[in-house]
Amino acid sequence: MTDKPNKSMGRKSVQVSAKPQELMTGKPQLAHAWTAQVITLFPDAFPGLLGESLTGKALKDGIWQLNATDLRRYGVGKHRNVDDTPSGGGAGMVLRADVVANAIGDTRRRAKGRMPLIYLSPRGVPFTQKIAQDLSEQDGVTLLCGRFEGVDERVLDHYDIIEISMGDYVLTGGELPAMTLIDACVRLLPGVLGNSDSAIEESHSNGLLEHPQYTRPATWEGHDIPPVLTSGDHKKVAQWRREMSEKITQDRRPDLWAKHSGE
Repeated sequence: MTDKPNKSMGRKSVQVSAKPQELMTGKPQLAHAWTAQVITLFPDAFPGLLGESLTGKALKDGIWQLNATDLRRYGVGKHRNVDDTPSGGGAGMVLRADVVANAIGDTRRRAKGRMPLIYLSPRGVPFTQKIAQDLSEQDGVTLLCGRFEGVDERVLDHYDIIEISMGDYVLTGGELPAMTLIDACVRLLPGVLGNSDSAIEESHSNGLLEHPQYTRPATWEGHDIPPVLTSGDHKKVAQWRREMSEKITQDRRPDLWAKHSGE
C-alpha cells in the first residue's frame, strides 16, 4: 500500500444499529458531510472524546457524521458468538469471517462516494499526517475495529481491506486507534479549526516537527519568551520558527530529518 489510500462513500447524530439509519430513525443522513463508519463490538464507546471540543462541535454542526455498527448483532447462535479458536491452534480467539463479512456488507451498503475500508491493525502501514490529509479529502471512511487475536485473514483478502497501524505497539482493540484516525481527519475538514493556518504550521504538516510555542506571561519562573517573538519583525519570527523546527527535528527525530533533507 502507498501513503494514499484510494478505496471507496455523508448528520450530526450518532446511530448504533445493524439497520440502515433512515429505517431506524426516519432521519436522512447528511448528503455532504464527511462520514465515519465504525464497525465495533463496543458501539457505545463512540463518539467518546470525539463528541467534545472542536470535533464535537463539528459533529453537532453537521460537518461530519458518525455511524457505529454493532458487530455483536451479527453474531451466530443463541449467544451471538463473534469469534472462534484459531485454526492450527494457539492462544486467544479470532473474529469469524462470516460475522465480520455480514457486518461489513450491511455497513458498506450505506456508504456513499469514496470511502476507503480500513482495518486498524498493528501490522498495517504506519499512519501519517499525509494519510490523514488524503482521507479527509475522501467522502469518509469505514473502519473495522479488531479484538482478541484479530480478524480472519480471508475477510481482509476478500474485501482488499487497507490495514493501518497507529504505532509499533499492541492495544486490546481497534477502537482507540479508530478515534485517533477520525480525530486526525476531522480537524482537517474545512470549518473545523478556527484558524486554517493552524493545520499548516503544526508538526508533520511540512515534514518537520513544530517549533516551540509561547504565550503570556512574558516572564514565568525566571524564563523569558525569546525576544525575537516579541520584536514585531515577522520575517525574523518566521526564520526563527523554521530554524527551531529543523533543530528539534534533527535532535528528536533523525529519521524524519533524513527523509526531509534527502539524506
